[in-house]
Amino acid sequence: MTSPVRIGLFGLLGSGNLGNDGSFEAVLGYLRTEHPGAALSVMCGGPEIVASRYGLETTALNWYEGEYRTASGPLSIAAKGFGKLVDIFRTVAWVRRQDVVIVPGMGVLESTLPLRPWGFPYALLLLSMSGRLVGTKVALVSVGASVSTHRVTRSVIGWAARLATFRSYRDEPSRDAMRAMGVDVADDRVYPDLAFALPALSEPVLPRSVGVGVMAYHGGNDDRHRAAEIYESYVDKMTRFVAGLIADGRPVRLFIGDRADAQVVDEIMRELESPLLAAAETATLDEVMRAMSAVETVVATRYHNVLCALKLAKPTLSIGYARKNEVLMTTLGLGEFCQSAKEIDFDALVRQFAELESRAGELTEIVAKRSAEQARLLDEQFAALSAAFLPMGVR
Repeated sequence: MTSPVRIGLFGLLGSGNLGNDGSFEAVLGYLRTEHPGAALSVMCGGPEIVASRYGLETTALNWYEGEYRTASGPLSIAAKGFGKLVDIFRTVAWVRRQDVVIVPGMGVLESTLPLRPWGFPYALLLLSMSGRLVGTKVALVSVGASVSTHRVTRSVIGWAARLATFRSYRDEPSRDAMRAMGVDVADDRVYPDLAFALPALSEPVLPRSVGVGVMAYHGGNDDRHRAAEIYESYVDKMTRFVAGLIADGRPVRLFIGDRADAQVVDEIMRELESPLLAAAETATLDEVMRAMSAVETVVATRYHNVLCALKLAKPTLSIGYARKNEVLMTTLGLGEFCQSAKEIDFDALVRQFAELESRAGELTEIVAKRSAEQARLLDEQFAALSAAFLPMGVR
């Protein structure tokens, strides 16, 4: 009797980022449909949540539970350092038990938000090195990437990518970024973000309603010295925009893309206190998509909030924090409706929103057609993965 193929999934999953979990859910759906006999296990940041939500065997990404908290003294610094050593052996042992490990999307090769090289980039490097050491294939699937301006981070991310067996990117700039960091991308493909493979759930639409996706945005790696200023400016302008919608008699529903964003929702709710304002209760990307389906138009910051809106063919305005937002919007036909979260031009935002609504019928048709094409391309990628790593005979 043939033993089942062993597939590992790896990443910051179950840690509060709904986009990461949505990418994971897309791959999980593919595996359970096309390879139902496979033995699945997950090495992730939130093992208890992933185990209870998806019924899978899980292993913690890090030995030290406080890995992603700022060290507060000598003991925590020592624990972090010791944990780095322990994680080498833990990662090798887990990877050895797999036939293939899939990193399902996410911005695992990005450094657009504050990032330390010895955080997740180090964990990803351990994964790729372990795969090479024990002969397990590691596939980075539809991942995001950017060129880091920090030498150590750039080196760690670059080697993590080089040592992987398979790489595909969620947009062309991500592949260009890895090429710029010295990775040979000649055989690497570009496919859409994995969340386009999720089902488009729907609810009845509330007339004139607007969905506003907010983010606890503090700038990027190079903005640490003025992170508080950037955050306050962003929240102030988003609050003013929502206030204008409410003054116009529009129902507004607030969305998050990460648990950290709840603080922004709370601030806006306290400031405005209106019966027209509500916060969507969501814990998964599926729930975000279902709740977002009930609004007519969307203005959002988090990449996967924007993606959900486009998947639903909603007229969408992106207030983005990285180039990936603009690339996604342009791909789906809405490139003219973008703003920078770091420097929101409020008057332009109001004008863009007015134009977005005035062209809603035309734009909805364009986005619906292009969104369907994204899902079709992901079907191609899943078929390529099955052919390369998971032969259809092994089911």
